[in-house]
Amino acid sequence: GFSVSIYDVTSRSISLRWPKFSGASSYRVTAIAVNTVGHSLLAHFSDVTLKATLTSLIPSTAYAIQAEAIDKNGIILAETQIMQSTAPDIPVIDQAYSKLSNSITVEWRVVPGATAYMLTAQDGDSFTETVVKNSPGTVTGLKPATLYRITIRSINSGGKSQPSPFRKARTVLAAPILSVSSPSCDSIALSWQAVYMAAGFSVSLMRSDGLGRMLRENTTNTSLVFTNLDPGTLYTIRAYAWNANGMPGDDFTYNQRTSPDAPADVKVAFNSGALRVSWMPTEGALTYSVTASSGLLKLQCNTSSSSCMVPPLQCSSEYYVSVTAYNDAGSSKPTDAVSLKTIPCAPVNISIEEDEPGHLLVSWSSVSFSHYYVVFVKSDDGLEVHCNTSYTQCHFQSDCGFTYFISVFAYNKAGQSPLGDVFNYTTAPCCPSDFRAVFVSSDTVRVTWAPVRGADLYESRAAARSTVVLCNDTAPACTLSTLQCNTRYRITVRSFSEAGGSNTSCAPKHVATAPCSPEIKNISKESLSVISVQWQSHNEDATYIVTARGEARLWQCTSTGSSCTLTDLPCGSAFSVSAIARSPAGQSLPSYSAPLETDPCCPNDLILTQVTQSVTNISWSAGKGAQTYVTTLESPKGQAKCRTLQNYCLLGCITCGTNYTVSLKAISETGLTSSCTYQGYSSSACCPSGVKLYRLSNNGIRVFWRASDETNYSTDLRGSKGNFTCTPSTGGSHCDITDIPCGDVYTVVVAPLTDNGPKLTFCPKKIYS
Repeated sequence: GFSVSIYDVTSRSISLRWPKFSGASSYRVTAIAVNTVGHSLLAHFSDVTLKATLTSLIPSTAYAIQAEAIDKNGIILAETQIMQSTAPDIPVIDQAYSKLSNSITVEWRVVPGATAYMLTAQDGDSFTETVVKNSPGTVTGLKPATLYRITIRSINSGGKSQPSPFRKARTVLAAPILSVSSPSCDSIALSWQAVYMAAGFSVSLMRSDGLGRMLRENTTNTSLVFTNLDPGTLYTIRAYAWNANGMPGDDFTYNQRTSPDAPADVKVAFNSGALRVSWMPTEGALTYSVTASSGLLKLQCNTSSSSCMVPPLQCSSEYYVSVTAYNDAGSSKPTDAVSLKTIPCAPVNISIEEDEPGHLLVSWSSVSFSHYYVVFVKSDDGLEVHCNTSYTQCHFQSDCGFTYFISVFAYNKAGQSPLGDVFNYTTAPCCPSDFRAVFVSSDTVRVTWAPVRGADLYESRAAARSTVVLCNDTAPACTLSTLQCNTRYRITVRSFSEAGGSNTSCAPKHVATAPCSPEIKNISKESLSVISVQWQSHNEDATYIVTARGEARLWQCTSTGSSCTLTDLPCGSAFSVSAIARSPAGQSLPSYSAPLETDPCCPNDLILTQVTQSVTNISWSAGKGAQTYVTTLESPKGQAKCRTLQNYCLLGCITCGTNYTVSLKAISETGLTSSCTYQGYSSSACCPSGVKLYRLSNNGIRVFWRASDETNYSTDLRGSKGNFTCTPSTGGSHCDITDIPCGDVYTVVVAPLTDNGPKLTFCPKKIYS
């Protein structure tokens, strides 16, 4: 429980402490130098002393330290031992100096046993420490132009020595921070803030590519201008301050390019209507700006090449063009302005008139800066002519029915004016000729003709006595309707255009209309397939044709009177009946159609099937022209009837074992009816009632039933192990089935026997296990 600990070590002392030991009246401490002969130290301490410092030790030496607790009789109660090395010897500073404004470099002689050194720079109450391996060492993080007390301690694994005697050293001046610009293409201006403790400044300037000589200036001011420099050239600038003793401070280095010189050999030209400006590149220029000024209007174009396309200029204007070079230092002076007159504006106030038939006169207003004009006239067939003149009007030949597209351009040395408004002028259309009139019916005639150039619209006119019929159309054909039948008309055709007016010099033609349409007055049915048609008409010498139009073919009859007969018309069909009249003048329009419908056809096939004892299904093939069917089963015991839109029907309330009369009515959509009769029908025999099952043995069964008449019955027994049938004697009411496999479930059905056909399946079923 007795131990000793070290709390401080220097080059020649070791400080240690120990805890109070019970019963000890004194303590003895011995320090023996390891590997050093004859050097030891012995010290006694009273029981109230619990720490001590051993002095006069050898630097960088390992000591074996033993502490003993002794009672009042001199007996050693406890002891402990530790090893501890002293710190290296105190270094001696040879010199301390500053090369940078934030550091001081120290040189000293090597101390034996030292593994590192601690440098300390103290300024008043603040200090900065740095640990280095050997000499020289540098303390950093200091303030510029400041006096520091510098000390050094040696360090090893044992501890640190006492500080060395101090040396004083002052950090050098801080570097001036430059603000640099190039106010002109051959100068660089510098300015900086005052530097603490500075007595003066030295600034040098040299081309960064090493060409030329270095310029150096010493000054006590805080600004400086270098002149007579090369334009657009990168220079390296170095500046530092010195103190009153002439000692220089930190350097500040900066690269600055002079602004470029103004571009030379500026050329302007029009390229596809736009202004192209070019120049010789200037040294050090990064970008160029082209300015084109006309009064208050300024247009600009920026580029990094040696040419630029200026945005569209105003026509009929004079511009002054200059170029300015730029780099990161600034801009050059603008070049001398070059005067430029732009292309003339497009002529305005263009007018076109046909001063006489076949001649066009085009005129316009004069345009500023224009030397001459060219008028282009292009017809809609692609042919183009032009007129070159210094006046403000031109004459052209023209033809009827043509549209002419007219544009006027002004010219000067700069080039052609922009395209202005394109005007069109349309001459009057040509007269239609060689037209044909073909009658479609007694009251309608179709007039056709060859298209004529320039016509947008045609007017066809038919005149007879006080009646005039007009037809306007854009096509070279027109149908004149609402004409009077059996009438002679005077027909003319005129052409129109919206821009060119009309041509009314076309010769007329005379034509007579076709007969009037007959009017069907009555359609009567002579017999089942014979129809009589009567009509009314006032035409003379006309032949009439009556047509009944069915789904697949036509039925016709011809007469010169007022009636005719249609025969062999099929049943269940709908017809449209109309009549026309023919004469040497043409054929009339058909009369209004009259509907005709024949009675629906009877279905060819009719099938009756017993569904249950009281329900029978009747089905039949479709009857042409029929929409609704009514089927009837009739007997002395009653009647069953069904009305349906389908081709089948379920009839209920049927009495078993009864003969029925079968009839069917086919009804059309309009109510025409055909009555159809078919072969009679007998319903099936009645199913037995009171069916009961009795077991005869493990493999036998007796089936009982009750019958209302002398019907013969058959018993069917169906199971998974076999099917069995039993038929009793005539009039019998029971049946025995034997030798059936046991252990099965059977379905038992008793049904009347039929003369032919399948057994009845709708009689009730019984289950037998």
